[in-house]
Amino acid sequence: MRKFEIGDIVQHFKRETVSKEELEKNPNKYLYEIIGVSKHTEDGELLMIYKPLYETDCTGDADYAARPLDMFMSKVDHEKYPDIKQKYRFELVNNEMEE
Repeated sequence: MRKFEIGDIVQHFKRETVSKEELEKNPNKYLYEIIGVSKHTEDGELLMIYKPLYETDCTGDADYAARPLDMFMSKVDHEKYPDIKQKYRFELVNNEMEE
């Protein structure tokens, strides 16, 4: 299984859908910092904890977002999103790409 380290910066596949103009205004759109993996105390499910690096409603009043680890690490549904090139839902940011 792929693995991210605490502090890694990852991008959600929807970053590909953001226009160049919007990225100039909001260069961190769909970028997240990995906080770590958590274990649900009731059912044992593993969750990825991550922090959005841009203003978003996905966290509401919370500091971090959480998603089931299997879902976080899953592949992009290319039937639903045929134009997306990214293979996985979240991938490590290529620093050269961001410069």
